[in-house]
Amino acid sequence: MKNINNGDLSFHVGHRERLRQKFLDGHLADYELLELLLSFAIPRRDVRPLARGLMQKFGGLYPIITAPIEILMEYPGLGRNTAIFIKSVHQIMLTAYRCDLGNQKIFHNEKNLTNYCILQVGGKQVEEFHILYLGHDYQLLADDLHSRGTTDWAMIYPREILKRALDLNAESVLMLHNHPTPNMTFSEPDIKATELLERILAPVGIKLHDHYLVSGGIVYSARNMFLLKHIGDVTDNF
Repeated sequence: MKNINNGDLSFHVGHRERLRQKFLDGHLADYELLELLLSFAIPRRDVRPLARGLMQKFGGLYPIITAPIEILMEYPGLGRNTAIFIKSVHQIMLTAYRCDLGNQKIFHNEKNLTNYCILQVGGKQVEEFHILYLGHDYQLLADDLHSRGTTDWAMIYPREILKRALDLNAESVLMLHNHPTPNMTFSEPDIKATELLERILAPVGIKLHDHYLVSGGIVYSARNMFLLKHIGDVTDNF
């Protein structure tokens, strides 16, 4: 174990205090914010090289916090406890957004909804399909991981979605999935699956609010891209 002399220790403590003050002043660079975060998980080590190395490898804060825990643990010098600490920040952000979306109409704060979607499925190595079930005021009732697939495919089961929506007494649903390959918009199978789900839900009075696709850090809306022929505007009555 490397010994730290009094001068090194003084600089180490002083540097972290300067980081905290810069945080309070709102002047931290991204890599310094990561360094500050890591300093709480690894209190007895200089984490500047680790923070810079992670930023270089992953390309930014968002890819770091959304990376699978096993990928984080592969990075030299980043152990299991620190990886869990980083992922707990990710989970806290998701939970905060989910609570907010459960308390108001989701389209009242579209930015929170899109941020939530990016945090939920962005950075995943395989496709995931989530179904967000919405109540009578379009507040979030539940977000279910519907299926997990491969790098370019995930299955949806419309009848299971219908059953779950009826169980929750949901009035509408929102489809959400990701494409691990950046900048890939809706595929033809995506559109067909969405239209099929809408047709199955319609006879029992459940609306399809939208279908969101996350790819390359961008949220694509099937509604806004006019890819769906029959989805009405749920905000017309408000």
